Amino acid sequence: MGGYSDSTLYFVPISGNIQGGCGRSIVRLQKHGANLLNPESVKEVIANEKVSQNTKNHYVTSYDGFAKWLGINWKAPKYKFERKIPWLPTEAQLDQLIAGCKPRLATFLQILKETMARAGEAWALEWADLNGNVLTINAPEKGSKPRQFKISNKLVSMINALPKKDKRIFGPYISLANFRTNYIRRRKQLARTLAEPRIAKITFHTFRHWGATMLFHKTKNIIYVQQQLGHRCIENTMVYTQLINFESDEWHVAHAKNLAEEDKLIEAGFDFVRYNETEQVAIYRKRK
Repeated sequence: MGGYSDSTLYFVPISGNIQGGCGRSIVRLQKHGANLLNPESVKEVIANEKVSQNTKNHYVTSYDGFAKWLGINWKAPKYKFERKIPWLPTEAQLDQLIAGCKPRLATFLQILKETMARAGEAWALEWADLNGNVLTINAPEKGSKPRQFKISNKLVSMINALPKKDKRIFGPYISLANFRTNYIRRRKQLARTLAEPRIAKITFHTFRHWGATMLFHKTKNIIYVQQQLGHRCIENTMVYTQLINFESDEWHVAHAKNLAEEDKLIEAGFDFVRYNETEQVAIYRKRK
């Protein structure tokens, strides 16, 4: 499993629960002087780090998984969680970013935009999860339930244009971490080329924040947004009620009794609100 000494863990295996952001946190703790075999050393490094309380919480969570994996007993320190309002780009900036990427990355970003999926959920998508215009998140993260989304014809075409070399849509890449690194590089290039520094701030998770915010302001239904995000706790969803103030909350409302009528409303820019079981109609609306 690698070489150990009395004072330092020289090799950190990245597998199981110790992967992605958690793995990077473990390596970062080690670089900052933590003896990963000594929980007290880890606590001291975390306490002295000049980072936010949320970052310290992430360090604690990462090391907790690492400690359990190695069978190390420790008492995890507690840090107060600081809730922050997510930063949001404009839709035009998201679209500029997507348009400036190569097909596989552009498709991945378009999926994030239309489904609000977590990056890991989109990364795990298989060809079998696409059925016509319906995309199913069958590998949900953080205790979420599987979710289905009706996606655009544009996105269906983008997905089907990718090479089918694996059961997973994005299978040819070695890891999500490598995919993310390529994305960050391309994002920086586009921000410079387009002279738009805000593009350089767009992360994979930004698409989720943007989508949830827009969905809430379209539906004003926080429970529906919670379901679409897969949140277990409504408090995590409530942040999206305060990100954008639209000047007008007046709507055109329309009903659809069949798929053909729904298609016409969608093409006209209407958004789905809910399905009325009593009247057996789908309710759509569009901002005036």
